[in-house]
Amino acid sequence: MLRFSEEIMLLLLDDDSGKFTRVPDWSLRYALAGGVLMDLALENRIDTDLESLILIDATPTGDTLLDPTLKDIELYQDSGDASFWVERTAGRSDEIREQALSRLVSLGILEQRDEHFLWVFNSRRYPVVDGEVEREVKLRIMKVLFSNEVPDPRDVVIICLADACDIFSKLLSRHELNQVSDRIEQVGKLDLIGQAMTHTIRDIQLSIALANQQNYPI
Repeated sequence: MLRFSEEIMLLLLDDDSGKFTRVPDWSLRYALAGGVLMDLALENRIDTDLESLILIDATPTGDTLLDPTLKDIELYQDSGDASFWVERTAGRSDEIREQALSRLVSLGILEQRDEHFLWVFNSRRYPVVDGEVEREVKLRIMKVLFSNEVPDPRDVVIICLADACDIFSKLLSRHELNQVSDRIEQVGKLDLIGQAMTHTIRDIQLSIALANQQNYPI
């Protein structure tokens, strides 16, 4: 079973170019951070609501994508709420992204290719090797959005994260997004932890926007 961070990267992958759909830096950082925290929640290591994030079980999962954050929470569990931990985990987002991609390559789902332009600029692509897995992630999510089927709990989490981090606006046309906006809201209400993570990420965004307004008034 893939972790949320791995599925997020597959969701963003463009099949034809082997490159990733460009999303704002904060969007990917918070999506990956939220993915790690949601995986820990589903592993019954933490619980979270709109006010707090609680350590339930500090036993390592044995997964190097998750355990550094779990250890961090164990060491500093009284340091902050869910918003604090999303921000703190986002500080590891580069490491999380690279590890997720490395694992997708080692699983034979993606292939890493480094290309050189003008012998100076280096560009990395990830052509799909096992297209079935990559397509399955996207088809699963789109099937939930464009139908009335009851979604799997993991699909609810992916949809909550993608919505909170504004990823769907990059993957869907404006018309498609209008079509599924009510469905996204409906699905988001199916999971309390997913709701908490969505609210947390949006609160962080709002705080950043307000801070920017104060620093650069119109």
